[in-house]
Amino acid sequence: MRISFSKYHGTGNDFVIVDARDAAFAISKSEIVRLCNRHFGIGSDGLIMIRKHATEDFYMDFFNPDGSQSFCGNGSRCAVAFARSLGVVANHGVFAAIDGLHPFVVQESMVDGSIEIRIHMRDVLSIEKINDHCVVQTGSPHYILPCDELQSLDIIPAAHAVRYNERFKSEGINVNFVKYGNHELWMRTYERGVEAETLSCGTGVTAAALSLAERENEGDSIDVHTSGGSLRVTFLRNGLGGFEDVWLCGPALKVFDGEIELEN
Repeated sequence: MRISFSKYHGTGNDFVIVDARDAAFAISKSEIVRLCNRHFGIGSDGLIMIRKHATEDFYMDFFNPDGSQSFCGNGSRCAVAFARSLGVVANHGVFAAIDGLHPFVVQESMVDGSIEIRIHMRDVLSIEKINDHCVVQTGSPHYILPCDELQSLDIIPAAHAVRYNERFKSEGINVNFVKYGNHELWMRTYERGVEAETLSCGTGVTAAALSLAERENEGDSIDVHTSGGSLRVTFLRNGLGGFEDVWLCGPALKVFDGEIELEN
């Protein structure tokens, strides 16, 4: 079977996206792995299938390159851009994903026509502290470690020490190394399911931003600089040590359209 797809990226976090609104459409796990492979397939940090939903604008079905599933923040923003290109949505609405419902807003620049896509993320009721590290659940689990020498960090062994320790090796966890500033931070992320560093991670950006907000205890917006570009996280404090009305904001750009033959 030959399928059409689009390639999008959000600050360098790239995705293959397929219109799967035909209820009979399915792709095997082995095909997902192949499509995401950068040598034998299209190459991406994940596969997204846009499906019909009974009550919301669409369902975002997200798969990591190893075929596992989770919520994806940057993938969600790209999914909205793709659905908008299909005429499925306009500039605001709600989509469903593995972790629930997500309102979104698309804002178009009057200057250059570029768009910013804002995704409403899940509430974060608490942040688990482990000395100066922390664990934050933002639709995917994230481990946050301060690191002043981001550029020189050998990220793979450093991340594996957390990703494959006794607590996390079974379910896996995303590992984020961050350098904190005043209402902004810089970060690098190792993603489970990809099992490598990615240029950006939306749920990781959100987790890291909220970890900084918890440390500073002031402000309601944080800029986050990743290897692939900058994103912004806005939020409200719930007065109980957690956060609500959390939004992930940034660009989502089409790279190209294509077709590929599925092997099975």
